[in-house]
Formats: sequence, C-alpha cells, structure tokens
Amino acid sequence: MRHVTTIAAVCLLLSICTSAPQAAPRDLAPIVLPKAATPGKDVQPFVKIDAPVVALTHVRVIDGTGAPARANQTLVIKNGKIAAMGNDGIAIPTDAKRIDLYGHTVFPGLVGMHDHLFYIARPNLAADPKNGQLQSDPPLIVPEMAFSAPRLYLANGVTTLRTTGSVEPYTDINLKHDIDAGKLPGPHIDVTGPYLEGSNSPFIQMHFLRDAEDARNTVAFWAEQGATSFKAYMNITRAELKAAVDEAHSLGLKVTGHLCAVTYREAAEIGIDDLEHGFFVNTEHDPGKAEDTCTESDGLATLYAMDPGGSDAKDLIKDLVVHHVAVTSTLPVFEQMVLNHSPLWPQAMATLSPQAELDYMLLREHTNALPADQAKKRAVTFQHGMAMEREFAAAGGLLLAGPDPTGNGGVIPGFGDLREVELLVEEGFTPEQAIRIASYNGALYLGLQDRIGSIAKGKDADLVVVKGDPSTHIDDIENVETVFKDGTGYDTQALLKSVQGRYGEY
Repeated sequence: MRHVTTIAAVCLLLSICTSAPQAAPRDLAPIVLPKAATPGKDVQPFVKIDAPVVALTHVRVIDGTGAPARANQTLVIKNGKIAAMGNDGIAIPTDAKRIDLYGHTVFPGLVGMHDHLFYIARPNLAADPKNGQLQSDPPLIVPEMAFSAPRLYLANGVTTLRTTGSVEPYTDINLKHDIDAGKLPGPHIDVTGPYLEGSNSPFIQMHFLRDAEDARNTVAFWAEQGATSFKAYMNITRAELKAAVDEAHSLGLKVTGHLCAVTYREAAEIGIDDLEHGFFVNTEHDPGKAEDTCTESDGLATLYAMDPGGSDAKDLIKDLVVHHVAVTSTLPVFEQMVLNHSPLWPQAMATLSPQAELDYMLLREHTNALPADQAKKRAVTFQHGMAMEREFAAAGGLLLAGPDPTGNGGVIPGFGDLREVELLVEEGFTPEQAIRIASYNGALYLGLQDRIGSIAKGKDADLVVVKGDPSTHIDDIENVETVFKDGTGYDTQALLKSVQGRYGEY
C-alpha cells in the first residue's frame, strides 16, 4: 500500500494546509444538529443503550483527528455529550452505566457528504439480444427511500449526512423534521434542495432550469422552505451556476456540483464550494467539449488521459485549492466500473429488494464480461482518480467522503459509507486519516466541527462502536455493533433487520 506524503499527513493531522470554506457561512448547527428529542415509540425498538450517564471502558479510540489509535481508553457520556475521555482508570461517575468494550474500537460518527435518500430504478433493465448491451425503457424513475435509507445510514455509523441532491425535497425536509422530533430513526440531515439541472436531462422528475434568473429564484425559494445546501447538476450552464452560487452565498449557504457541461476550472472561477465525485467528472479535455454542453464520456476521457503527477493535474489541483474548493470522494460508485473490484457483502446484499438485487447482479455481470481492453481502461481511469484525490489532499485541499448510493445495488446507504473509508485506505491514506476524511472533514465543511466529527470532551456523543481494530485491519470497520447519536446507543442489527429486502422498494 502506498501512503500519502509526510506533508499530506501533517495537513490531515493539523489542518494547517486545509482550504477554508469560501462562502460566508450561515450557522447550520441549530438546524442540522438541533436539541436531541426523546426517542418515540417507533424509534424505541432500535434503542440499545439509553442512560443519562454511560461509561465505555477498555476501548480503543480512533478520535477522528488523524492521530494514531489509542488503546485502553475510557469514554464517559453524559446527557448526550462526551463528558470525559482518557486512559482506563479515570474517574467514572457512580451512576454511570458501564459497558466493557475490550476488543472493540470507537470512532466518530461518520459525516456522509454524498448520501442520497432515493434509488434510481431502470424499468425493464435487460441485455439487448442483438448486441448484448444493457438497456432499459424510459423514463428513469427515482423512488424515494424514506423508510429504508435513514435506517441503513444510522445502522452503519452515519450520524450526520448531506443529501447532496434531492428528487423529493419536501419529503427530505419533512423526514428530517420527524427524525429530529424523535418520531423516526435516522441521522442528522443537511437537506440539499432539488437538483439545479439544465436542459437535456434524462431525469423526468427534475426541474429543468430555464435561465439564470430561474436558477436564482429556485435557490431562494428552497432556502426559504428549509434547504440548507444546494447541488448543481450535469447540464447546468455557467450563467445558471453563477446565479445559483451568488444567491446561495448571499444566504450564507453553499453549493456543490456533479458537473459535466461546466468544467472544474470554470466552476472554481464562478465560486462553487465543492465538487462531487473526486476528479471523475471533470470534462475539460473530453473530445468535442463545447461550452455549456455535457460530453459523452462525462469526464472519464479527461481523467484517463491525465497524468496524476503531471503539470496539468498539478495546475488543476492548485486552481481548486487557491479557490478554496472542496472535493468529495465517492469511490464506491466508481469502483463499480472496475472488473471484480467491488466485494459482494452478504449483509449489504440482504437489504436489497428482489428486483434491486436482480438488477445489480445483471449490471455486475455485464461489467465483469467486458473485453480486456475496456476493462483495462476502466481500471487505469479508477487508479488515476484515486491518485488525483491523494494529490489534492497533499496539496492542502479539503477532501470529503460519501458513497453516492443511487441505482447500483453495490452502493447501499451506510454500507457504502464504510466502503468509502476502506477505499480511502486502498488509495493510500492511513486508516486514521481515512476516518478523519469521512468524519471531521465533512463536519469542517459544514461548519459543525465544534460539535461533531471528532471525539473530544464537550463534543456531541455521536460515536460508532465496532468489533476489532480498524487501525490495523481496515475491514474491521464493517463490524458495527452500536451507533451512538446524541448519546443514545442504537442497535445496528435491529435496524438492519427492519429493512431487510426493502432497499430499492421504499
């Protein structure tokens, strides 16, 4: 495994090289992290630990700062906050509920920065008998997973997330309110408004922006409805993007983007705050790229041809860092394009609906049957994407993390977030650094770093308990047993059992 440079490690540990957020940010803490409500009757079946004072003893701690793991630690949780932390033997209140976690590890609740609440369905997905290519009948349908997705996220340690694009924004807003009120189980949510999408989109459920004024008005309207972030999408134009960014910034909110018609450099110059999907969707050098027009390769041609250590890559990364643009790594979704790279995780597969599982296996088999030259090209592109993310972090860029669970059954809410951490380690980060990227960096971007993202006295008790030691065996991160949110411990297996066979259905 190749690890990041010493400079990059220092950047991750101390934040001295981390780009500051560009917009004058609104304080999102009262909205995203409101005062915890008492779990209601529909949440109680998933509560495992509910006591005013809890002591976790004999546990290994990965604190989310990037520092090495510390063994034989005790954490004291009081009224939803971390009241004390130190070596075993520190004073424990006499009224504390003691939980011996020998052989276990605690790390901060993950802050998922590309965590959707929907699933993309492809009607009548099948292989064309004439050419073997996969095809489906139009239109693409995007059903909301308001039941299964929040439970899957919470079960796997995601205690805060950004929806990063919404197809049913009112559903997402109302779902957040019900979770905050203790009516439903789920994580804290930063609700992204509806996709800011231009014309020629394949998604019939999206609003297609008419012009820059429409973009501005859309941001203003949904901010008033309760959206706390926005996402530009593939066919947005530069003028529309600028209007959206300017309006969002005037409200103290941020804009991210899964771009295609607009290149990374153009978006950075406009003032975008974040770019989704690492460096996989930068179309700057795609064949036939025209202004304000998406390309057929959606950026993969540019990435395949780019030398991650070359001058063009360095100039692009420098441009993003200078403009304080964060980048969200979504490796699990791009892993799906690589032959036999994505594992078949039985516990994750068990959550899929029968149709979703059937569709995923068809997509997987199609990828695994690709001709050797195509398979090699995809593998090289994936490696370039990983290398570019490493170089971005080494240059001081703020790297965020999220899996992008959409319409591929290999990327499932929660499970995908854990897989993202594993892939960051494969990318070259230490396990502790990878967990920081998936927790603290997201909190920092959202301006919530004083409350969540790392384990320290006074912070919210949003914690993940796993069996084993991810600092030496990163796949131990999969062994989630208990997830604390606001000091309440939730039962992972109970949450997973409640949605078994349902993801992709509702």
